[in-house]
Order: sequence, then structure tokens, then C-alpha cells
Amino acid sequence: MKPESLSQLTDQELEIKLKSLKNNKIIDATLIGLSFGIVCYALINKGLGLFSILPIIFAYIVLRNSKNNKLLENEIQKEMNSRIIK
Repeated sequence: MKPESLSQLTDQELEIKLKSLKNNKIIDATLIGLSFGIVCYALINKGLGLFSILPIIFAYIVLRNSKNNKLLENEIQKEMNSRIIK
């Protein structure tokens, strides 16, 4: 989301967006933990194979997306703080 579009949102919409980003953190952490659990299980039972590589790739994608969400969360916080000051 671009900063121009953040300035067009109302305060309530920004709060809703921020709350959904915080919920996404929990979901992302759960998915990453589940992925690494699957990797450990697959490595112990079957060794290195397709089922041990795919969850690692999936966890990387989730991590990369969560970094983008963190940047968006910071931009929303800055926008909310600038509205309070004005």
C-alpha cells in the first residue's frame, strides 16, 4: 500500500488495517512453526526429500511477506501519529 493511499483512509480504517496486520503476525508465526515442525518430522522419518524442502520454501515466503507487513505497519503508525499531532 502506498503512503498516498494511507493518507486517504479514515482513522477507523487505519485502526482496522493495523489490527488485521497484528492478527497476521500470529498467523504467520503459526505457519512458520508448523512448517518447521513438518520439516523436522520429515527429516526424522524419511530423511532429506521433497517433503522436507517444500515447507522450508513456504516458510521463506511467509517470512518475506511478514517483513513487508512490518513495513506497512510502521507506515500506518506514522500516519496515525501525524494525525494526532495535527
